[in-house]
Amino acid sequence: MSGTVTRFLGGSPGRVVFQLIVMSFVVGIILSLLGVSPFDILKGLERLIQRIYNMGFDTIEWVFRYFLLGAVIVIPVWFIMRLFRLGRGGNG
Repeated sequence: MSGTVTRFLGGSPGRVVFQLIVMSFVVGIILSLLGVSPFDILKGLERLIQRIYNMGFDTIEWVFRYFLLGAVIVIPVWFIMRLFRLGRGGNG
């Protein structure tokens, strides 16, 4: 059972929790420097839901634009991380 959990998490649970804590702290600092608060994120999600409800199908284009904007960052970062993992001989 613990092997399955370790495989699912990508490492030992303690190590993964530690990594998530450190990454959350670093991202929190960066977002704070940018002037973003957790309440801003929650308000943004609330506005997103309200816009989807109010705008109907026009929202599909709006959501797709944000998807593309995020993908411009996420996909290259993911690709670079996979290259580094491949270079280390990782199998995941």
